[in-house]
Amino acid sequence: MKILVTGFDPFGGEAVNPALEAIKKLDGLVVGGAVVTTWTIPTVRWKAIAALKEAILAVDPDIIFAVGQAGGRAEMTPERIAINIDDYRIKDNEGNEPIDESIASDGPSAYWSTLPIKKMVTVLRQNGIPASVSNTAGTFLCNHIFYGLMHQLHGEGDKRRGGFIHIPYLPEQAARNPGQPSMSLEMIVRGLKIGIEVALTTVEDAQVTGGTIC
Repeated sequence: MKILVTGFDPFGGEAVNPALEAIKKLDGLVVGGAVVTTWTIPTVRWKAIAALKEAILAVDPDIIFAVGQAGGRAEMTPERIAINIDDYRIKDNEGNEPIDESIASDGPSAYWSTLPIKKMVTVLRQNGIPASVSNTAGTFLCNHIFYGLMHQLHGEGDKRRGGFIHIPYLPEQAARNPGQPSMSLEMIVRGLKIGIEVALTTVEDAQVTGGTIC
């Protein structure tokens, strides 16, 4: 089994991106009997999806984890759904700022993750790592690549599984953004390893609540 894990480069004025720092620690490891390959993704509209397609072609993975920063979140949050819209609140790293534009003109309104997100959250919590299911990946590059990933997998006949997980700021980022929660790099890396192990051993997701009232 082969696992591909992607992470974005820094954006929005940040000097680091926890996703990129975390995947550096995973590259080449064997997790749950599977070899992990990581790939840096530019925080740029369209170029992100192009880099993802290049990575899938090069690695030929069985499972793909796309990872991104979610400043303001206190937990690791596997995403449930990707939506077919780009609506950027800030510019990407090349100045793109689309408003209400489709990601794929030939795609559906949304795709579900094919990772066992509820089981992942359950096991993360059992291991002392704060985690919850997220029901929105936003409308910036994280959702852009999540939707692009699922559209690609669907076009291949869903022979692979994939999804997206958001992670909090690193402590040094929170120090520059007072009042924002953070998570240590060590815990993030451990959480991603657990997520990979769960995905490798779980096909049918856990039937537990992961919903929210609003």
